[in-house]
Amino acid sequence: MLYYPTAFDPKQEKTKEDRFSELEELEFQVFRMQQNMKEISKHHDVLGIDETKENKWVIIYVSDDGNICKVMAHDCEKPYQGKWDFSIHAHYKNDFCVHIDDIRGKENLGFGSVCMRFLKEYTAERKNIRAISGAISKRDWGHVDRLEYFYKKHRFHVELEPEEKKGEIIWQPM
Repeated sequence: MLYYPTAFDPKQEKTKEDRFSELEELEFQVFRMQQNMKEISKHHDVLGIDETKENKWVIIYVSDDGNICKVMAHDCEKPYQGKWDFSIHAHYKNDFCVHIDDIRGKENLGFGSVCMRFLKEYTAERKNIRAISGAISKRDWGHVDRLEYFYKKHRFHVELEPEEKKGEIIWQPM
């Protein structure tokens, strides 16, 4: 049986020490975020800051030379040292379509969803891209169910060919 807290449940009071500790932790996170933003912005365009499903703050930034576009995430719990924690690598197929080549990083932490939202926003709004495409290859087939769920969650059309262990994805803004 599931239990859902109600307004009538007694609230757990936090001690003064607990609140002070949380405040100190928050101040440290904000300081770390400021430092990371300064370092990242020296080399990349910062797109924004967002929160993952794990309630972790991440800085989202892009490297785009007109041919290759990388949307990257850095977890704000540690200092930025030139390496991303998660990245979506893509290339421009033409003036209207970007093709996802690879998604790199640990799965199931929420980084992929945050990066995908920023990739869609960045390419559609700043680059006037009308479609994002990609392929699901044989090497991806071991986790094809997870990939299909991920892409459908982000409103991609997914076509799979199970016999050949491959597939195609496409997204177009509304």
